[in-house]
Amino acid sequence: MSKTKEHRTQQVIGVQFDIAWEDREMNYERVEALLDERCGEIKKGAMVCLPEMFSTGFSLKVNKTAEGDEVVTEKFMKRLARKYEVYMMGGLVERDPRPNGNRKGLNLCVVMNPEGEEVCRYTKIHPFSYGQETDFYNSGDEVVTFKWGELTVAPFVCYDVRFPEIFRHGAAKGAEVITVIANFPEKRIAHWVTLNQARAIENQAIVVAVNRVGDDPFLAYNGRSLVIDALGEIRADGGEDEGLVMWDIDLDVLDEYRGRFPALRDMREDFLGLDE
Repeated sequence: MSKTKEHRTQQVIGVQFDIAWEDREMNYERVEALLDERCGEIKKGAMVCLPEMFSTGFSLKVNKTAEGDEVVTEKFMKRLARKYEVYMMGGLVERDPRPNGNRKGLNLCVVMNPEGEEVCRYTKIHPFSYGQETDFYNSGDEVVTFKWGELTVAPFVCYDVRFPEIFRHGAAKGAEVITVIANFPEKRIAHWVTLNQARAIENQAIVVAVNRVGDDPFLAYNGRSLVIDALGEIRADGGEDEGLVMWDIDLDVLDEYRGRFPALRDMREDFLGLDE
């Protein structure tokens, strides 16, 4: 009897939790406690994703959210990456260092590898103007990707999910996995689910969408962190409680689908401004 071929897989983990308002130490402790509770299930080389501004909550007080010279949130992420031997992704803030930055913040998604080295730094392209984010945070201007094992990942942040053109740029750069880290409120959660499914379908990509739960001084959040496959099917759903959302991405299934239905080859790069 012939043996069944073992598929190639890579594990993704979303950490959905109630972010303590502007309290770094409490949030560090909660993240590590949630990971420790299920440490036996965490595979080496997994990608662990934390929400947008996970150490402070979505505060507009840049003096509270921005990393200082000691970059404590980055050091925390590096330590956890080494501890669990994983890629660690999370949202944090730094002051805009550009001459015209006007001391505003940058809403970032940063990724560390299992050696505790930074491998990616993405700046949110679309700050949430409706919520006055643009008054305190400047926008980024580049879609970036990084290698995670055999896969290419394009990270985005929260409100970005409403702008499919930047996700298309990620696909054009070879992204097979798209991440969206967020503080996405309960009153628009139906949009969160639908938009993330759409981003997966149109880009034939795995979407890992990580949200928070609980309340801040202004809004309520009900989670629904998701892992969505390239056909738009929800494979893992965090529901409305704290906890980890885990799924093993099957690379062979993803490759087979993209090969069988190669829609991405019909992208019009001239419409994306990529043919210049």
